[in-house]
Amino acid sequence: MIIRHLINSSNDRETWGKKIDFLLSVIGFAVDLANVWRFPYLCYKNGGGAFLVPYMFFMVIAGMPLFYMELALGQYNREGAAGVWKICPIFKGVGYTVILISLYVGFYYNVIISWALFYLFSSFTSELPWVHCNNTWNSPNCSDWAHNSSINDSHKATPAQEYFERGVLHIQDSGGIDDLGKPRWQLTSCLAVVIVLLYFSLWKGVKTSGKVVWITATMPYLVLTVLLIRGVTLPGAMDGIRAYLSVDFLRLCDAQVWIEAATQICFSLGVGFGVLIAFSSYNKFSNNCYRDAIITSSINSLTSFFSGFVVFSFLGYMSHKHNVPLDKVARDGAGLVFVIYPEAIATLPGSSVWAVIFFIMLLTLGIDSAMGGMESVITGLIDEFKCLHKHRELFTLFIVVSTFLISLFCVTNGGMYVFTLLDHFAAGTSILFGVLIEAIGIAWFYGVDRFSDDIEEMIGHRPGLYWRLCWKFVSPCFLLFMVVVSFATFNPPSYGSYTFPTWANMVGWCLAISSMSMVPLYAIYKLCSLPGKFCDRIAYAITPETEHHLVDNGEVRQFTVRVHLSTTQTTSS
Repeated sequence: MIIRHLINSSNDRETWGKKIDFLLSVIGFAVDLANVWRFPYLCYKNGGGAFLVPYMFFMVIAGMPLFYMELALGQYNREGAAGVWKICPIFKGVGYTVILISLYVGFYYNVIISWALFYLFSSFTSELPWVHCNNTWNSPNCSDWAHNSSINDSHKATPAQEYFERGVLHIQDSGGIDDLGKPRWQLTSCLAVVIVLLYFSLWKGVKTSGKVVWITATMPYLVLTVLLIRGVTLPGAMDGIRAYLSVDFLRLCDAQVWIEAATQICFSLGVGFGVLIAFSSYNKFSNNCYRDAIITSSINSLTSFFSGFVVFSFLGYMSHKHNVPLDKVARDGAGLVFVIYPEAIATLPGSSVWAVIFFIMLLTLGIDSAMGGMESVITGLIDEFKCLHKHRELFTLFIVVSTFLISLFCVTNGGMYVFTLLDHFAAGTSILFGVLIEAIGIAWFYGVDRFSDDIEEMIGHRPGLYWRLCWKFVSPCFLLFMVVVSFATFNPPSYGSYTFPTWANMVGWCLAISSMSMVPLYAIYKLCSLPGKFCDRIAYAITPETEHHLVDNGEVRQFTVRVHLSTTQTTSS
């Protein structure tokens, strides 16, 4: 243990300037747009306050343990998502899996931020452009909420809806994913600004990104508070909040409610993207990662719950103003923040000011999450290929420019179709698979007891029995269940009435499989590249790299099923 501590301590690695830089970075990454546009809607749809029961249950048995595991893994080994697997080399492929997933997500996530930036620029007018139907982009189907036909006729669209789809995306000029057209210069310019912001936030490492998050991670809380204060003063707001919190325990008998709660936990905490590993790798060795895991994961969930009050105060107002049921205005996803919310803001006095405030919040919510994803890729590859260490600025430039070029497909006339395809396949089943393999590698190959020794070495005390049981049994079973459910409930992507062609679905599956395939491909490569007989290769592959000399001396047991289930892999000779 002392030898391992010296090896980790000798790693001359950059660290966060202040502890708060790390906490804000993790919070900024985990608290993203989905906290505003997904959780409140899920809560409303699945029994209101009753939804908190399965949500908190899965948070306690899986979310927090996995969050804690990744922070401890990165902090102890002080490397990115691939490098940490020196503790069990055969699993290094899962490191490349999560790096690829983070890269793929960057291809389309930055586009959401560019939409927010476009809306921000468009808000600097005396009259917001999504108020009326007399604009050049409007169609004959455009109809104001005041006309009941806009609610009852599925072919009708509100000014805000047409502004997003026809004024911003120009999706009417595309016939589908096989008819994309050229990148639109307005969105391309906004995307370029986002890329520049990302580059100068990341190019010097955590010394610069740790300062940027002081703004990007705190601004959303300030704006959410201001919007809540304004929202609760609006007529109908309390009706919306009551609908958000209404308790319907009978909904807990529906298995789909539990599945959606489990899915939300998997994706809301940001586990499996390699970001938590990358961020914690820049911590001091003795940092209390246990306390950090509890604080940051709790803040993330509380933020989701708090944002629901903001969202549903405005949805209640919209329902009251237009005299329609709440479920006619309640929705999740991009439609909430780029259609419904802007529409509500447009009806307020001083609407342009409120729009600027709202889209600044979206911009800051998105930018630090995008920074986290990029940092996962950059740190993971720089730590794996040491020659890149001296050229971080150039390598960061290469990554962000490459991301920008791929993202151009998402800012064409048919870019929304590419966006939908990427969103559907890039980080769905593949991220659950990656976290499952990660949990198995830590709990069953490296060993929970050994992992607990590492944590004790860092923070002075071992994880309790509860955490060890979750790591070894509960979390892997939960993740296996989620992977099976993900495959069983898979539905092909669609956008409105548009159905993607077969070849597009095949491309999507190739994208998902390309990241998941890193696990078996690297395992095969590792076994083929190691010396000795097959049993010796297995021994090398599952033994920490710092202890390969024990394999040479015959001090590591031959590979058997017993080794799999053991928490100790060395014996005295």
